[in-house]
Amino acid sequence: MKDDTLLAIDCGTQSLRGILFSRAGDMIACAKKEYEPYVSSLPGRAEQDPELYWNSLIAACKTLEAEAPQAFAAVAGVGVTTQRASMINVDEAGMPLRPCLLWLDQRRAKPFWGQGFPLGMALKLSGLKAKIDDIQTQGKCNWIMQNQPEIWKKTHKYLQVSGFLNHRLTGEFKDSTASQIGHIPFHYKNQEWASPWHLSRMLFPVERDKLPFLIKPGEILGRVTEKAFRRCGIRAGTPVVACGSDKGCETLGAGVVSPKTASLSFGTTATVQTVCSTYLEVIPYMPPYPSPVPGFYNPEVEIFRGFWMISWFKKEFAQKEVEEAQKIGIPAEEVLNRCLERTSPGAMGLVVQPYWGAGLGLPHAKGAMIGFGDIHTKDHIYRAVIEGLGFGLYEGLEKIEKKTRVKIEKAAVSGGASQSDEICRIMADIINLPMVKGQTHETSGLGAAILTAKGLGWYQSLEEAVGCMVHVGKIFEPDPAAAEIYRALYSRVYSKLYKALKPLYSEIRNITGYPE
Repeated sequence: MKDDTLLAIDCGTQSLRGILFSRAGDMIACAKKEYEPYVSSLPGRAEQDPELYWNSLIAACKTLEAEAPQAFAAVAGVGVTTQRASMINVDEAGMPLRPCLLWLDQRRAKPFWGQGFPLGMALKLSGLKAKIDDIQTQGKCNWIMQNQPEIWKKTHKYLQVSGFLNHRLTGEFKDSTASQIGHIPFHYKNQEWASPWHLSRMLFPVERDKLPFLIKPGEILGRVTEKAFRRCGIRAGTPVVACGSDKGCETLGAGVVSPKTASLSFGTTATVQTVCSTYLEVIPYMPPYPSPVPGFYNPEVEIFRGFWMISWFKKEFAQKEVEEAQKIGIPAEEVLNRCLERTSPGAMGLVVQPYWGAGLGLPHAKGAMIGFGDIHTKDHIYRAVIEGLGFGLYEGLEKIEKKTRVKIEKAAVSGGASQSDEICRIMADIINLPMVKGQTHETSGLGAAILTAKGLGWYQSLEEAVGCMVHVGKIFEPDPAAAEIYRALYSRVYSKLYKALKPLYSEIRNITGYPE
């Protein structure tokens, strides 16, 4: 077993997992370290201490070393995949200068580019000014430059969480091209840092020397240092391979290498994503993300809060079920499956629009539940939440099909909520396609392991690695009767909700001032 194990570090919004995989893609051991998703000083703000991620990595490695000592000692390579668009300012030693600004953070900078004459007038006449203003105000780098200039001046590197952890492991300020997702000066079509005259450089004017050196996914970016070995126990000199974002690695780990297959992610952010060799924007001005497959793209549509809504539901409505699960030592979702088993498709007319957090292009959107009656119980609310997320993902799938002009024939499912077979069955019925679930739900980690195996030269191509390391666990075929109900609810109710409620969302914001 010497040097025949892969270590994937998967750092998400709510937990970090250290996972050991075999050469064949079998999960040997997993250590999960949970934490609060964020700290919020004001409504709409979301920050986290970067050291929490590093300390969680250390703790996960220590757990793996204790529980699977032989496999941990045999680690041949490490791959890091993390949450996207969460940025960390560090000094020359890699020490954080301020808390990490998470992708959940909704604070806004002031627009600065394209405000004067004649450019501002030209943008206004072309109908682009509002969109350009909105994009640049979302840049967390712009907010820091404007509100914390002393922090920006001290900043040596502006890093994704992946770049931060890669540096802690290797001492190198390097990161994968497939991890560069967010409001940064990245040329998505060319998959490289933008030139001085590229629009993204104008909107997010991060100095070039403050950005990490980019490495293609599947290539070695550094080796574990002696200092890192003393902290986390990974043998010094072990190669660290460039991977990609958590969603991109999920898509790869789910075995999606064809545009005819969709990847559905049941994570904190719920997404539908596919892979293609052509640059195309499913949502206008929203670029497809760089794929962990070098030179390819991952067109995506997301539901901002996604399956975080299960955490919200557990906290607000399901304390009894949570306590029961804790007593018998099973995930609370397994107890909540009873809510789904006790209800039928359509949740007795209760329909949820799952905009618990404003998404891309929907800055003022709010969530909605309609159809309440005295017959409805907590079970119906839970089922309606799950179905609402399914409708949202199906809506995204339709957009991808329309833009790519490729008919999607099946879906692969991943993410924490995919552990529930009941949820998978509901999703298969809603999208009315066969849904494949791998033998492990840790598909983001598996994707990182696949890239690491390729980087170590164990396989000649990513396709070969996927073929050898991704294994089907279950296939969920849609139920025709349930699919018919869902199609009617989607086309005649759900698809009309946002247009009907949009004016009211604006009024809510105008009256209450929330969100910011």
